[in-house]
Amino acid sequence: MLTSFPFCVAVGTLLGFLSGLGVGGGSLLMLWLTLVTGMEQTVARSVNLLFFIPSAIVSSFFRRKQGTLSLPLILPAALAGCAAAAAVGLLWTDMDTGLLRKLFGILLLVTGLRELFYRPRKAR
Repeated sequence: MLTSFPFCVAVGTLLGFLSGLGVGGGSLLMLWLTLVTGMEQTVARSVNLLFFIPSAIVSSFFRRKQGTLSLPLILPAALAGCAAAAAVGLLWTDMDTGLLRKLFGILLLVTGLRELFYRPRKAR
């Protein structure tokens, strides 16, 4: 049931929506793929990268339409992020998946704590 095609499409749609809102659909997708479907982390990571492309395109389109996305500000960061992701992806292809899981868990924990306790600074 949990790994049936229609259910996975529904989960992917929900996670794509959450990703567009900035919730971290990719992180949730990694958990779904590894814990629920039993996919290996290396394969799940590749699926996560492919999942991100259409989600990013759609959410960027709507953010641009709202006027909240400035291409001159975002483009250098996006290009640097793509280059860093490619470099790290090449470096970590042979890394132990147990270590990757621990590092990813730490990242999720730190990110979750930051989101939980983050307070925006007041303008001066």
